[in-house]
Amino acid sequence: MSQLQKNQEAPFFRSANQDNQLIYLSDYKGEKNVVLYFYPKDDTPGCTIEANDFTALAGEFDAQDTMIIGVSKDDCQSHRDFIAKYGLNVQLLADTSGDLCEAYGVWQEVEKEGVKKWKIVRSTFIIGKDGKLVEALYGVNHEGHAQAVLDIVKGLNAPAEA
Repeated sequence: MSQLQKNQEAPFFRSANQDNQLIYLSDYKGEKNVVLYFYPKDDTPGCTIEANDFTALAGEFDAQDTMIIGVSKDDCQSHRDFIAKYGLNVQLLADTSGDLCEAYGVWQEVEKEGVKKWKIVRSTFIIGKDGKLVEALYGVNHEGHAQAVLDIVKGLNAPAEA
């Protein structure tokens, strides 16, 4: 699977959120930007930091007409537990089939200490209101990531220099 690039159409998605409601990318087209972030697993250290950071900035993202949606292969119940444990304020999609991870090219074989395995590579996609990718960020570090993404989103809504 090749990696996605800026300015291409974001792959369509339809996936169940933590409440088992289907969320479609098209729900937001023309209305909101979407920050779609992929993370390896609910309630693990890096993933918890990332989710807490996005939650802490949720009001600022909302002020920029931007929806934050996290994605992992965990099921809806795991997502509900994760949200409840940390008081998260983000939607979490349950990509139990892995189709969404495949479509966005984040399901990758990685090698650590000579052992190869498949996993979700922490990645974030910023999708504009027009449905095109503003950014496709693969292999991101959770530290300071939510703020960096917010800075990019703020740039989308900044008035053009005359």
